[in-house]
Amino acid sequence: MAQKPLRLLACGDVEGKFDILFNRVRAIQKKSGNFDLLLCVGNFFGSTPDAEWEEYKTGIKKAPIQTYVLGANNQETVKYFQDADGCELAENITYLGRKGIFTGSSGLQIVYLSGTESLNEPVPGYSFSPKDVSSLRMMLCTTSQFKGVDILLTSPWPKYVGNFGNSSGEVDTKKCGSALVSSLATGLKPRYHFAALEKTYYERLPYRNHIVLQENAQHATRFIALANVGNPEKKKYLYAFSIVPMKLMDAAELVKQPPDVTENPYRKSGQEVSIGKQIPAPVEESACQFFFDLNEKQGRKRSSTGRDSKSSPHPKQPRKPPQPPGPCWFCLASPEVEKHLVVNIGTHCYLALAKGGLSDDHVLILPIGHYQSVVELSAEVVEEVEKYKATLRRFFKSRGKRCVVFERNYKSHHLQLQVIPVPVSCCATDDIKDAFITQAQEQQIELLEIPEHSDIKQIAQPGAAYFYVELDTGEKLFHRIKKNFPLQFGREVLASEAILNIPDKSDWRQCQISKEDEETLARRFRKDFEPFDFTVDD
Repeated sequence: MAQKPLRLLACGDVEGKFDILFNRVRAIQKKSGNFDLLLCVGNFFGSTPDAEWEEYKTGIKKAPIQTYVLGANNQETVKYFQDADGCELAENITYLGRKGIFTGSSGLQIVYLSGTESLNEPVPGYSFSPKDVSSLRMMLCTTSQFKGVDILLTSPWPKYVGNFGNSSGEVDTKKCGSALVSSLATGLKPRYHFAALEKTYYERLPYRNHIVLQENAQHATRFIALANVGNPEKKKYLYAFSIVPMKLMDAAELVKQPPDVTENPYRKSGQEVSIGKQIPAPVEESACQFFFDLNEKQGRKRSSTGRDSKSSPHPKQPRKPPQPPGPCWFCLASPEVEKHLVVNIGTHCYLALAKGGLSDDHVLILPIGHYQSVVELSAEVVEEVEKYKATLRRFFKSRGKRCVVFERNYKSHHLQLQVIPVPVSCCATDDIKDAFITQAQEQQIELLEIPEHSDIKQIAQPGAAYFYVELDTGEKLFHRIKKNFPLQFGREVLASEAILNIPDKSDWRQCQISKEDEETLARRFRKDFEPFDFTVDD
């Protein structure tokens, strides 16, 4: 059974306007149902007379919800917080303390840091020091099992939080805020971080907590700054959200990246990702075009120059494509190729039905010349590979399917891009992504998410072993193979109950059919694919 999420409220500077706040909370709960906690950051007390507070302190009035508050941010309000370790201020209103970790019975973990930054000694009673921040980090970050915390509460904004993000309005995050809070947020990796003091509302785009391609995917952080209660501009000061404690969450669900996720604002630009030297593409050798009488009605194929070969009286003689060191089952000119499986031929690549495919329309995109992996392809070949991928997506979409593409550059000699269609009715793209991430984690495979529009050549050098999968949304997951790797991993995930629900077909050798049946499937695919064939001259 799925864990029921906690319903929480977060509030900015109350500044002594308790009635306005709690009346608003009552109205929200009457309309939307009860919430579990109210978390207050910024200045809880203000410079107003204490008459209103006395009614809560003496029990005449009562907060309608369990409320947790941070401590003083100035000398004037230190008097309200007598115990540095936290205490009950009034019924249902609790001061958390100067710094620490609050863990609820549900497992929800909240880290709190009261006050404003001070680099001077002795530290005022309303401030925190570098030692305070270091001790908080030491309490949590030194264990190997540490993944992050659910919520971080601070009064000051973290400095630089606006980097790589949406506009923070009039607040200049390069000058405003606390660098110590930035350091704390970097180390603690909170899923939610609330702050106040700037009398404005700012919900930053979520940011990632891992270094892409160097670390496993981790959860994203949402930073939310809240305005002051009852402000005349009606800026948002109360924020409602639901959260399942990360300790109770499925790993794949936890690390899902929001579509609008950005780089981490606390890492310097250009240093967030280090993916090694850029590898220049090898100089292209024009590929020969090979013709097979696949279908008399297919029309004429283009030559390697992109023109009809009959249109030029002196056609340029193309050089031979890269040759294999020995027999190759996939070089199109090779006698070992099972040509009855070939269903389409371009200038640099061709399509073939997969032998022992997961479905009748499981195809491979293969280079005509001998290339071991996508990383080794020249620019012209890459361009045609992308053209085939885009065309196949359109083709399968017209048939109510989305396609998954993967490559395993490990214990293979010729590039094979596996293209497997998955009926839209089976599952969503996120389900496919989750299945790959979950099974990878179960097999201790580091499957990392690649930034959109990235180039595999920037990630892996020629000769490096790797596995990568590309979803119909363009999202890519990558694993750098260091030792062993399950040869059928991609098939196993797609054949699993979560996707195609044909686990008995995870091994291609169990799916082989007769040559006669293969020829029938190939003829059918060629006919169906013909309206989408970009290799045929008009």
